[in-house]
Amino acid sequence: MPVPRFCSQCGSTELEQRVPRGDTHQRLVCTRCDYVHYVNPKVIAGCIIEQEGRYLLCQRAIPPRPGTWTLPAGFMESGETTEQAALREVWEESGVRGEIISPYSIFSVPQISEVYIVFRAIALEITGQFGPETLACRFFAPADIPWGEIYYPAIRQILERYIAERQAGVYGLYVGNDSSGTVHFIR
Repeated sequence: MPVPRFCSQCGSTELEQRVPRGDTHQRLVCTRCDYVHYVNPKVIAGCIIEQEGRYLLCQRAIPPRPGTWTLPAGFMESGETTEQAALREVWEESGVRGEIISPYSIFSVPQISEVYIVFRAIALEITGQFGPETLACRFFAPADIPWGEIYYPAIRQILERYIAERQAGVYGLYVGNDSSGTVHFIR
């Protein structure tokens, strides 16, 4: 993440790393006005949309790694709920209007300061039109998913687990990261 060079409160260039009074972590602090510049993870929201045993994937048109496949998901915008962000991203990337069934995964990738929130959803409308971030989108049967062309390891893990749970007929809520986690089963 880029480190600010100027204080967003007073414009000073006098910024230093220190533990602010009453805090427990080092932060970037303006020495002139004491404003604390927090650096927080990015939230990515999206959906697993299944239709007749097939799963919606989008082929990326933009960097990083155009041409690879992923679930429809993207960065949450200020002023949105996670559900709104997930459904907006599905619409923008695939032209599919969805309805959320339940949360499915909260997946942290601390190495790149990202948190993925993925919902189970159904398609209400499939327009066949998608936005400029997408080269193609389609529903894949599990055997036809281009596993070697899925860009994000976190997305691959989430989709693999979802397909296995669907086959077992039991869905959990996964909370974890790319090296460990727990599945909490909801009945």
